[in-house]
Amino acid sequence: MNEKIVILDFGSQYTQLIARRVRELNIYCEIQPYNTPVDFSPEVKAVILSGSPFSVKDENALRLDLNEITGKVPVLGICYGAQLMADFYGGEVMRSNKREYGKASLSRHYKSDPFLAGVAQSSQVWMSHGDTIAHIPDNFELLAGTDSIDVAAFKSKSGFDQPVYCIQFHPEVTHSLDGLKILKNFCVDIAGCNQDWTPASFVEHTIEELREKVGDEHVLLGLSGGVDSTVAAGLLHQAIGKNLICVFVDNGLLRKDEFEEVLDSYKGMGLNVVGVDAKNEFYEALKGESNPEGKRKIIGRVFIEVFDKAAHDLPDVAWLGQGTIYPDVIESVSVHGPSVTIKSHHNVGGLPEKLNLKIVEPLRMLFKDEVRKVGKELGIPTNILNRHPFPGPGLGIRILGDITPEKVRLLQEADAVYIGALKKSGLYNEVWQAATILLPVQSVGVMGDERTYELTAVLRAVNSVDGMTAEWSRLPHDFLAQVSSDIINNVKGINRVVYDISTKPPATIEWE
Repeated sequence: MNEKIVILDFGSQYTQLIARRVRELNIYCEIQPYNTPVDFSPEVKAVILSGSPFSVKDENALRLDLNEITGKVPVLGICYGAQLMADFYGGEVMRSNKREYGKASLSRHYKSDPFLAGVAQSSQVWMSHGDTIAHIPDNFELLAGTDSIDVAAFKSKSGFDQPVYCIQFHPEVTHSLDGLKILKNFCVDIAGCNQDWTPASFVEHTIEELREKVGDEHVLLGLSGGVDSTVAAGLLHQAIGKNLICVFVDNGLLRKDEFEEVLDSYKGMGLNVVGVDAKNEFYEALKGESNPEGKRKIIGRVFIEVFDKAAHDLPDVAWLGQGTIYPDVIESVSVHGPSVTIKSHHNVGGLPEKLNLKIVEPLRMLFKDEVRKVGKELGIPTNILNRHPFPGPGLGIRILGDITPEKVRLLQEADAVYIGALKKSGLYNEVWQAATILLPVQSVGVMGDERTYELTAVLRAVNSVDGMTAEWSRLPHDFLAQVSSDIINNVKGINRVVYDISTKPPATIEWE
């Protein structure tokens, strides 16, 4: 088993970013709720305490007995984690007169320490806290301060068998210019991690684990045509070969011609794939439903029903394979778990017990960009690996309001124009995700001598690493003008095209 670092989550918006940065160092890490006891098995090399929207001065502050954590492995407290450490061990934490938020300079280095090795004097760091540490505990010593606060970094000096480091800034954000260096200093030089968690090591370990877990039993896997389910299929195929049975369901909410194209791609990979045309079942169930969560739940339920039938028609299936990835897992935990639930993920938590299948999720601990690296290691075709993320509910959450076959057709046609233009112009691989959204908004237009009263299409394109945050893509104006003209001229029923320039946060990537 790979060595790992445990990150205890106190609800910070940056917790997932800490994990991303640690993994960039080729070190495996896991996020778990702050109140989950840490299993200090030999592979655990360090513990990191995240930030939090709470204050240690709050009556309902998230607390734990730090004596259960410190002394066993090196510990790093970030922001709230540092304030919790100071408060717990007898220091003084107080409300700031003003919230310390934004860029600061690590201008005061009080002493030399491996933790800050290679960090420039006056290195820029990012602050985001409402409390401040007025006095550190007696058995700690100062390492650095900024122009405005004396306590920016400090460490234990006595009373602990393993070092404890604390910082009031966020090294995980890019605004902290030496942040990755600081994390490397902690994880590698202080905690002793070997940086050996690579795509190749993940593939080797996972295939071995899958063989041991599944044995000679059959696995049923739902393919979507996307990166996650395809890479999951690739891992399972290498582990158990013909005992993997893949099902690709046409829910009527795929992109234009996608069902046939994806089936051909999978057969080229040597996968055993069964195609199921279930368009009518989905359309009938979705009739009249406009609520986004309602649509997601209906799509999830019908998907389960289709799978239930497929499972009973196939021989001796004991496992259900899923392409669940780490953001799905984390976003589906409640705020006191503690990351806030943004939306329901129909593939998390497994299908109902009525299927009587065990769950296997080979990608459960990977971020999206890591999934692509693993896919490359497996030799999966680039046309699938480079495919933009596509939501499980498909076009069902890109049609605002109720869903009808005619609206699906309209959106498929408009989307095909947009995605085709991105590929033809060489912009497709410059964008992380592109989507077309159909709005239930009609507006007046003029085509020739006729007035029209038709629907509006939204073009969306974002750049991101793993979908946790996203910036809208600056597509050329001439390109957008041409796509708009092509959609309006070729897709009867749409007479207006707009471009979405919202970032995540505060907006989400999908509209529903």
